Amino acid sequence: MVEALNEIGTDISGKKPRLVTADSIGEADRIITMGCGADFCPVNFLPKVEDWALEDPKGKPIEKVREIRDDIEKKVKALIEELRREES
Repeated sequence: MVEALNEIGTDISGKKPRLVTADSIGEADRIITMGCGADFCPVNFLPKVEDWALEDPKGKPIEKVREIRDDIEKKVKALIEELRREES
C-alpha cells in the first residue's frame, strides 16, 4: 500500500494506525471500517459503523493494491459528498 499511495503523491511510510478509544467513537459522526478480516469483529456492534468490506492489500500484487487504493478513493469521495449534502 505504501508503494501504491506513493504513486499518487501520498507518503504513509512513517504512519501508524491510531488507537480507537471510547472518546473518539463518541465524537465520531460515522465510523468506517475497511474490512475487519475476522470471523468476529466487535466494531460491528458499535453505533454509526459502516463497513466498506475491502480486501486486505497485504501480500497482493501491486496491480491489485492499486485497485484497492482506487476503490478507497472513490468511497472517500462519495462519503465527502454525502456529508456535504447532510450539512446543507
